[in-house]
This record gives sequence, structure tokens and C-alpha cells, in this order.
Amino acid sequence: SGPGLAGALMRGLASTGLDVVDLGEVTTPMLYYVAATRGAHGCNSGIQVTGSHNPKDYNGFKMVLAGRAIYGEAIQALRRRIEAEDYARGPGRTAAMDVRAEYTARIAGDCRLARPMKIVVDSGNGIPGATSPGVLRALGCEVRELYSEVDGDFPNHHPDPSKPENLADLIHAVKTTDAELGIAFDGDGDRLGLVTKEGNIIYPDRQLMLLATDVLQRHPGATVIYDVKCSQRLAPAIRAAGGVPLMWKTGHSLIKARMKELGTPIAGEMSGHIFFGERWYGFDDATYTAARVLEILSRSADPSAVLNALPTSHSTPELNVPCAEGEPRRVVEAMQKAAHFPGAEVNTIDGVRADWPDGFGLCRASNTTPVLVLRFEGHTRKALQRIEADFMAALRAVKPDARIEAAAH
Repeated sequence: SGPGLAGALMRGLASTGLDVVDLGEVTTPMLYYVAATRGAHGCNSGIQVTGSHNPKDYNGFKMVLAGRAIYGEAIQALRRRIEAEDYARGPGRTAAMDVRAEYTARIAGDCRLARPMKIVVDSGNGIPGATSPGVLRALGCEVRELYSEVDGDFPNHHPDPSKPENLADLIHAVKTTDAELGIAFDGDGDRLGLVTKEGNIIYPDRQLMLLATDVLQRHPGATVIYDVKCSQRLAPAIRAAGGVPLMWKTGHSLIKARMKELGTPIAGEMSGHIFFGERWYGFDDATYTAARVLEILSRSADPSAVLNALPTSHSTPELNVPCAEGEPRRVVEAMQKAAHFPGAEVNTIDGVRADWPDGFGLCRASNTTPVLVLRFEGHTRKALQRIEADFMAALRAVKPDARIEAAAH
């Protein structure tokens, strides 16, 4: 549905007197890049037609208005204006632009590897397959590609690296070749998966430990923002590296807005969005993040040892509880009122997060689909089981039919 939606969108925008630049089939971060670098030309707004990592029957728009991601009430105001058909009229122009060479050169000029590295890249048949392997080769990497052919039916596996089952092919390829590292991208190229030589998945909260420690060497005392889904181990790691940890709401536009407000050099989300203010433009770009990770790891003869040494706990991946449309927020509000977790520090900035000395539990409403998002972590397996049981009991007290969805992909 992408080409049809993009064509209609461009015709509609041009009919209001706007000049429209068509970037063609590119990752969401490549759209952000153009909006971030063309401000002097009056072109710092953009729309990406993407369903991101949602199932293939979903599609949508990610919007940047004057350099800021729009969300929440701003989107509702836009909906009301569309319904009222309150449009300007005028003869706008349309032109095409190919930004691939410039974008590749910008990343290759910023990130310098200490030595060439051998990597496997799994694009999951998403749009990064068209550009990201080429960018990583421009850094000097030897790249083995998996599923680079862009295919919206996602015939091999779903392009969502936050789900372990989607990394199975990448893990196999890294283990059975001379590659040092595995890199996976999501459907629209703004989220990163990382796999070690032994097949260990380095989740984004641990990626952020590595990246923040590097950034804080140059920006001591800076604030590092992360979302409510991240490991309890992250805040101490940020403090140990000389930074100030700040937990915030999940959602790329919410993190970006907070980052801009505070002027922070780096932020990240458990889902895989990592945002660089340092040396970059404050937006989430998995290709650029991969380049920064490779820059750090290339200084070591054993990159997997560096990654495996990052603090960790026993944890679940993101778990989903299916709900009716509109139900997740009602359930979370009921839980915020009713749930009691003795001995825990409870945070309700985004859902309900309870932190005990030996782990945490979280229940929040997804921003994009009608599900509750759960995550549990314990310093020991026993602590993890206790916290998960306590949380599920609290959830079932307000939603008796709550069940964790089996892995969908």
C-alpha cells in the first residue's frame, strides 16, 4: 500500500501550494536526515509512509514538522482540520531527489573504524536492505547480507529485531561463518538488533550502556535519557561512566522531544531506537547507530567479549497481552489505582513500573497497537519468576482474561 499512499499524499500536498520532494524508497532516518540538513532551504518538514515493524497489513505516516516529530494532540488537531477540509489551495511542484550517496558519505566521514570488521547484516526484507549494507561497506566492513531484497510480504521472518525468534537466522549465520558480529534492522531502519559471535542477543538497553559510556568520555556529567522498559542495570552503568540517568516515557517522538528540551548527547529505548545528539542530529537511525557501535568495537580484538561484559540480568523480552481497541489505557489506569507492590518503588510516568532491589516489572499501553506491553527483569531467575507472578496477579485483578500472547512471528 506504500506507493499508492505516497502518490496520493504528494498530490494532496502539492494541491495546497507546497513544493514536494520525493525521496523514493528510503529508510525513515534518511527522511529525517534530509529534514535535518535542509533547514536553510526551507525544507525541514517531512512525512515517511511506513508501517514500520507492524504487521504487513498496517501502514501509516511518521511526520516531522519544522524539525520536530509530531504526536498526541498535534495529530488530533490535524485530524480535525482534515475532517473540516480546512486546506490552503495552490499549484505546488513535485521533484525527485536521490540522497543515498550524500547520506553514505556523511556516516562514513563521521565514524572511523580502527580496523576492518567482518559482519552479517539481516535486513529482514525491510527497506534498510537497499542502503544499509552499502553504508557499512563504506566504513570498511566486510558484509555478508541476509534478506536484503525489499519485499513487504516479509517472506523470511518479520523485520522486528526486538523479538528473539526474528534473529534466529542471523545467529546461525554469525556462528557458522568467520563473522565477528551480527546486525539486524527493523522494517523502516530506525531500530537495531545486535548479536555476538556466540549468538547472544545484546538488547538495546545494553547497547545504550556501551554507547553512553563512549559519549560520556567526551561529555562528562551529561544526562542520558532512557525509557521505562530498560534494564535496572542501566542507571548504575550511566552513573559509573559519569553521567546522569533519566527515565522517560516510551515513544520515539516523546524521547526526542525530551532530548531536545534538555540538550542531551544520547538517549535510547528498549525497543531499539537510539538517538545521538553528539555528532548527529538527535534522531534515531539504526544504520548510524550500527556505525557508532562498530567504531567502538573495532578498537578491540574480541568485540563479543566487550559486549558480553556489559552488565546484565535475567529478563523477558517484551511481552504482549492482546486487548480490545481502547482497552489498554483503561486497564493501565485501573492498575495504577489498584496495584500495591510492597517493598517496591512504583513509577507511573508511563504505565506501572515497580522496582525492587532485585529487579523490576512493567505494564504499559502500547502506543501503536491494542496490546498491553509487559517486561520483567530479576537479578536472579528466582527473582524474575517472583516479580512476573506478582505482576500478572495484579494485572488479572483488573483484567481477569489477561493472557500473554504467544510469539507471533
